[in-house]
Amino acid sequence: MSKLSNSGAEPPKVKLVTEVWGPIKSLMAARRNILEIIPEVATKQPIVSGRTGSVRWHMVMEPHAIGRILKDNLENYPKSDVTKNILKPAIGDSLFIAEGAHWRWQRRAASPVFTHRNIANLAPIMSAAADNTCARIDAAGEIVDLYEEMVRTTFDVISNVTFSGSGAMDSAEVRHAIDRYIAQTARISLFDIIGVPTWVPRPSRLFQPNALKKMKTVADIAIANRKKHGAKAVPDLLDLLLEGQDPETKRRMNMAELRDNLLTFIVAGHETTALTLSWALYLCAFDPEVQDKLRDEAQSVLQGRTATAADCATLPYTDQVIKETLRLYPPAAFISRTAQGKDVLCDRDIQRKDTVMLPVYALHRHHAIWDNPDQFDPMRFANGHKPDRYSYLPFGDGPRICIGAQFAMIEATIILATLISRFRFERIEGRDPKPVMVLTLRPEGGVPLKVSRL
Repeated sequence: MSKLSNSGAEPPKVKLVTEVWGPIKSLMAARRNILEIIPEVATKQPIVSGRTGSVRWHMVMEPHAIGRILKDNLENYPKSDVTKNILKPAIGDSLFIAEGAHWRWQRRAASPVFTHRNIANLAPIMSAAADNTCARIDAAGEIVDLYEEMVRTTFDVISNVTFSGSGAMDSAEVRHAIDRYIAQTARISLFDIIGVPTWVPRPSRLFQPNALKKMKTVADIAIANRKKHGAKAVPDLLDLLLEGQDPETKRRMNMAELRDNLLTFIVAGHETTALTLSWALYLCAFDPEVQDKLRDEAQSVLQGRTATAADCATLPYTDQVIKETLRLYPPAAFISRTAQGKDVLCDRDIQRKDTVMLPVYALHRHHAIWDNPDQFDPMRFANGHKPDRYSYLPFGDGPRICIGAQFAMIEATIILATLISRFRFERIEGRDPKPVMVLTLRPEGGVPLKVSRL
């Protein structure tokens, strides 16, 4: 393992549980930050089990057992009812929510959308967004909240690759609608903690914000207009979804399925990448030697220009920094499943209706898998090193691995390399972000950094 340039210091982390909690204390922690209910022992043991109210639960950190959950016995472990209840009002029965045959045909129909060729055709939009971000940072003051900037940057990318900059969406309005929806519905209810059946309404999830209804209407209008006027010269995500067809059943998505999957790509496709970039820039400020090495690579390759998709293969250290960021701060840091039948994981009996959790945050900091797991060290991924399968899950794994993983990595590489080649980022004492997960792992308080033009 490489020598760490920050003398063994650790970037911000979640304080995990070191004592037994009752339902009320668990609820309070879960509503504040779901990761705070993870026992500290989960970073050292293969499985941790318990009961809260009537709910039997298991947290699984052993890679072979995770492979059984995500691949070998996939049908026994669908997404938890809590996850579905939170997201279904926003994104319907789309790829992210659907199970079984309904998921399989949608996946087959949507997979061609994210081929390397299609992503490369859309990558100039990513480069343009990186340029626009540099201009905004240039015009800002000395202190810049890089989380806000990255959310705006990646939302510009996803809205333009979805609707080709047609003006169909007010980006700020839609982004705020998503934020309001998540704030209203995504926090854990006491009913979830104590095992009240999911058909009993959770008060915080009874009503959809008007902004969310408007977002669905905007998507419906955009789809109808595209059907009427035809595809763009360079097909965007909407064109590609309209063309998509399940090669086995020849089924195409109807209007509601198109809308729900578009909204899935918009919701999932901007915030996860924005979070990755925000945490990466913070970590570069946290470890100036990493930042300098990253800048040397970016400036050597780019020579003052904006990064493109073609540059990604020549930016290996940038790739390492992004992968290490995703290890420490995975956007989807906590995955929950509901067992449909009996099974055995790590020699432990799993019963029907048990909640089976994959605390990715703990997995990525597990002492049996990673050396110095809480420290920031991009050299873990040097020379194309790949961790053992199912021990590193920034995009999930198995058949349901994130369909947009390659898109996200190319976008993050283009934007990070461009920014780091033009600016220096420095921490502000006392304003380090706190990792807090509501639906994704966000930096509470934003990522305010001192920024200087090179």
